[in-house]
Amino acid sequence: MSSVQTPHTSREFDQQLDQARDLVLEMGARVDRQVVDALQCLMSGSGALADQVMRHEAMVNALERSVDELVGQIIARRQPAAVDLRLLTALIKTTTDLERIGDEAKKIALFSRKIGTESRPLLPRYVEIRHMAGVALEMLRAAMASLEKFDLEHTAEIVRMDDEVDDAFRAVLRQLITFMIEDPRTISSCLDVVFVAKALERVGDHAKNISEYAVYAVKGKDVRHTSVEEIEREVGSAQ
Repeated sequence: MSSVQTPHTSREFDQQLDQARDLVLEMGARVDRQVVDALQCLMSGSGALADQVMRHEAMVNALERSVDELVGQIIARRQPAAVDLRLLTALIKTTTDLERIGDEAKKIALFSRKIGTESRPLLPRYVEIRHMAGVALEMLRAAMASLEKFDLEHTAEIVRMDDEVDDAFRAVLRQLITFMIEDPRTISSCLDVVFVAKALERVGDHAKNISEYAVYAVKGKDVRHTSVEEIEREVGSAQ
């Protein structure tokens, strides 16, 4: 499906709805960049990349305020119903999750700076961290594409990928615990990596939420806290 909207008698109303969605998509692109930069900072220890993540943080927060203001104006002036109200609700909820993903990227950058500037035994498990990061980013991009195109084809897959991220997080914990037991000198640095892994796990959670908001916008069905099988049935049902 390419759209859940039909044109309104007011062209200005359509333009405002498009503007709100465009702002959310721009916010998603900036948050994506934040996460990528934070992960590159983790691998390289680059302070410049950490600073860039912080600059994006300010832009993301400004976009969130812009979306909130615009959606508030639309609701007050247009009193939208049905499909339009669902879309606006989904956009507002999405900005909240995007802002929180940005916060997680900031945490990763700060821990990366700490890891990179301290001289201590380092660090085993970046292979698993890279896997978690790749899956979480794929989830975020697929979820934002669903909201952009009103296409729910990958919703169930995104939910399954969230389980994959959770499993990867538990694997990282087990490996780091073993590493700390074998060499207690690494406890401090390993704990920092645990916090990075937890941040990536939260990125996956927020991306899953966004994919569920897309279902609500298109179908009018709240699929939060339901099974992947229920989501598959809802997505596959007639409009």
